[in-house]
Amino acid sequence: MRLNLNLATHPLENKRSFIVLSAVAGTIEIVALLIFSHSVYTSWRSSRDLRAQIAASQAQIRADQQRHQELAAFFKTPHAADELDRAAFLNSLIEERGFPWTKVFMDLEQTLPPGVRVVSIAPRLEENRAKVTLVVGADSDQNIVKFLQALESSKAFSGVQISEERYPVQNTSQDKVEVALTVWYETT
Repeated sequence: MRLNLNLATHPLENKRSFIVLSAVAGTIEIVALLIFSHSVYTSWRSSRDLRAQIAASQAQIRADQQRHQELAAFFKTPHAADELDRAAFLNSLIEERGFPWTKVFMDLEQTLPPGVRVVSIAPRLEENRAKVTLVVGADSDQNIVKFLQALESSKAFSGVQISEERYPVQNTSQDKVEVALTVWYETT
């Protein structure tokens, strides 16, 4: 026969439930650690790709800025400035050619009262409108007033601004009064 005697100073405690609970908690912690580690790794990997894209974009920006500086230096050269002036001149000629002269004269014909004539006309296109500088001559002030009222009531012309009024001293022309004005003309 065998006798189990406990010669310890304290009685034997059953720690089996503590060990089981500790093992379960440890297993849960290990699973959580694995999940969090995977999450951190995938986050790091996606941010690594993002960092690579940002670095490529920054390199492209630096290259574009350098190219911009090279082009700015090129366009500051006298030869390039001459070419830009020539291009601006040619563009202005093209814009003048694209100006609807026939339509403008038809609209002016409807607004010109008897005794008023157009001395000069100079359009400048801005977006879909044209800023037209007109010099008109008339045989009386009343006819100029009629013309201005007709311009203001016209659908094609707007923003009438008188810039100068002259009374020619010499009788070389039939006009007793000349008026310089600017109006907006709708080209569309």
